[in-house]
Amino acid sequence: MLCVGLTGGIGTGKSTVSRMFKEKGIPVVDADIIAKNILITYPELLTAIRKEFGDEYFIEDGTINRKKLGNLIFKFPELRKKLEDIMLPRIKSEIFKHVDLRKKLNEEMCIVDAPTLIETGIDQAMDFNILVWINKETQIKRVMQRDKFSLEETMDRINSQMPIDEKKERVDFIINNSSEIENTEKQLDKILNCIREC
Repeated sequence: MLCVGLTGGIGTGKSTVSRMFKEKGIPVVDADIIAKNILITYPELLTAIRKEFGDEYFIEDGTINRKKLGNLIFKFPELRKKLEDIMLPRIKSEIFKHVDLRKKLNEEMCIVDAPTLIETGIDQAMDFNILVWINKETQIKRVMQRDKFSLEETMDRINSQMPIDEKKERVDFIINNSSEIENTEKQLDKILNCIREC
């Protein structure tokens, strides 16, 4: 089975490309969904987060106030590292459990959709890696419109990630998602044909 990593910065349209893979019948392992689910599966992680960051970052039902915690960790890299140290080992373990399941099902290909694919080293375990790219001005505009973030909140999140132009040097394929959706899908089809022929 071919394992293909899919990554991109916040607001680049990675989720749109991920959906295109699903529509083509290609299974996708979504790191963001896994990250949310492990807090249910492993409640000890919530306990560790509460101990590290305090009750103020939780809402009444016991779940994390994601926006409030996000505003904190995206402003202070050392605090983001503390959260990652709590969550990343479990997230990575669950990602590879899902990949192994797809192998057992004899899938032709599996996509691992992860915003920090490269930063966490997951890209090293992939056969190919794809980056969804847009220019920074468009990225800022999309994030502000989509998430209703201020410019400061948007820039904190963008700057917390590896620069997207640096990621370009670390992948096998780049999808420029700056224009029409039809153009994005054409690029994806071309990449898929290339991967299958390799």
